[in-house]
Amino acid sequence: MTEPLEGDDAAPHVPVGQLLGAIVPAAAVGALCSLLLIGLSFVAETLQGLIWDDLSDALGIASDSPWWIVSVLTVTGVAVGLVVKYVPGHAGPDPATHGLVGPPPSPSVTPSLALALVLMLAGGVSLGPENPIMAINAALVVWLGGKVLPAAKVPHWVVLSTAGTIGAMFGTPVAAALMLSELDVGDRRIPLWDRLFAPLVAATAGSIVTLSLSDLSLVIDLPGYAFHRWDLLIALAVAVGAAVVGVLASAVFAPMHGLFHRLRDPLVRITVGGLLLGVLGAIGGPLSLFKGLDEMKELPAEIGTMTALGFLGLGMVKVVALLVASTAGFRGGRIFPAVFAGAAFGFAVSAAFPSVSLPLAVGAGIVGLVVAVSRSGWLSIFMALAAIPDPVLLPVLVLASLGAWLMVANRPVMIAPELAAEPRAPGEPDEPEVSRPTPA
Repeated sequence: MTEPLEGDDAAPHVPVGQLLGAIVPAAAVGALCSLLLIGLSFVAETLQGLIWDDLSDALGIASDSPWWIVSVLTVTGVAVGLVVKYVPGHAGPDPATHGLVGPPPSPSVTPSLALALVLMLAGGVSLGPENPIMAINAALVVWLGGKVLPAAKVPHWVVLSTAGTIGAMFGTPVAAALMLSELDVGDRRIPLWDRLFAPLVAATAGSIVTLSLSDLSLVIDLPGYAFHRWDLLIALAVAVGAAVVGVLASAVFAPMHGLFHRLRDPLVRITVGGLLLGVLGAIGGPLSLFKGLDEMKELPAEIGTMTALGFLGLGMVKVVALLVASTAGFRGGRIFPAVFAGAAFGFAVSAAFPSVSLPLAVGAGIVGLVVAVSRSGWLSIFMALAAIPDPVLLPVLVLASLGAWLMVANRPVMIAPELAAEPRAPGEPDEPEVSRPTPA
């Protein structure tokens, strides 16, 4: 794949012709990843409207009624539990046992995983699509790539699908560049931009398709930000405080996962999880439901009507709901709900101390909690700037991320150990074996 420079010990490089030849397959991967994400999101949003709007209206029940919230989340638990237990593929491996980028599952699990993802998103569960769509895209890209270009290795396709999916989810290839630089993909002797060339083509294609076919926006409508001399200390305090919440949540993640999995039957376990999520949703209200990105944009409208304790409670409910949903067995990601909770913490700080800049507090809250949940400094900074796209905030948020990193370094991560395989329905085969290449 590479040709050495003169001398045996010189660093290898990728020929320009080979880089050019990677453009078409990489762009195709990025476009495919985006189309799959958009398609599944569209189905989930359509089903969400049918459940939360049309069905509630037909029954004469307010969609924000506590009883309706409890009922829908419980039924969602039953539905996802049925998929995990009975549908061939069993919705793939448990996302709680790995991070955002995991090994690609067998293509045979993708239909059940897609179904579990759609039901989860539509039902109001406090998880995002990140982990499942990463797994779905990786499985299909690895399978298709092996058919079209069998000479390319599995890790190559995993990196392209990862980049394409990140670009599609966030609407920009910058997020993929930042995360892939953390993963340090490929042969480290090869220059970084040679290694990132094809993945960034995939990420660019994924983001362009998403921006062309959807109205993706993570921006919260907040006032402009102007730097003040005490802002560095304030941002550090807010980010470290949010990181402490994330560290505590990470510390209980594995024990909660083990506790839920004492219920060996996935149908029973996920149904119980759905019931608990319904109770949490009834306490937190509609803003505490779903993945949180749309709900996050509604937080400014609550200024003046919700107290600092109200915003703080909303953020804490979201964190607990994230823990319950992840450890009970719902198929979803933990990044997007963490962004919502971090933003809610920032609103709480600004409500308690009106002299604190709202964009500063919200950005620092997002940075602190996302660092703790993802253990990715780049991702935390990117998510904060995606929600508050003000470059003046960048130096402050970088410092805040460093403070948060000191708090989370060497602490428990939000990943549970893998447990024994779950019992299957009578006559069902075991879960397909998962290949284990790394994306590097």
